Amino acid sequence: MKKESRQAKIEQIINQFTITTQEELMSKLKDTGISVTQATLSRDIREMQIVKQPDSSGNARYMIFKSGNQNELERLNRMINNSVTDVKQIEFVNVIHTQPSYANPLSAVIDDLRLDNVTGTLAGYDTIVTFCPSKQAATEVHDFFMKHVNPDLMVSVSEE
Repeated sequence: MKKESRQAKIEQIINQFTITTQEELMSKLKDTGISVTQATLSRDIREMQIVKQPDSSGNARYMIFKSGNQNELERLNRMINNSVTDVKQIEFVNVIHTQPSYANPLSAVIDDLRLDNVTGTLAGYDTIVTFCPSKQAATEVHDFFMKHVNPDLMVSVSEE
């Protein structure tokens, strides 16, 4: 089966069903007569920008990360406002804490924007590390994030 057809079926399955693991996705694909290896499925997931994000009920599930017609920078600002709980600068690095499951999607947006002040990112479940070319660049990134953070989501020192 051609990659385009397989990826179209993956998109259809993810939009139609609540898929929370690669195994579930492989099973649904098999039900439709498509057999793939885990390595192929992982590549498809990466190429299609499929990420785990909380749905409307708060459960993490696979969703296709699409920008649609929205301005990328506006989307970044909105994601920062909706998910970032803390930002700390250490020399040329920023450590950004998010609500659970938001680090990877936010990191993907940062990477897609190819910001001049960000050399690269690493993301986990609820933490992003941004690497900047200089301390000054890291300060600019820190200030940008702090400008868009929702104060209601910020973790206070007493809560840590």
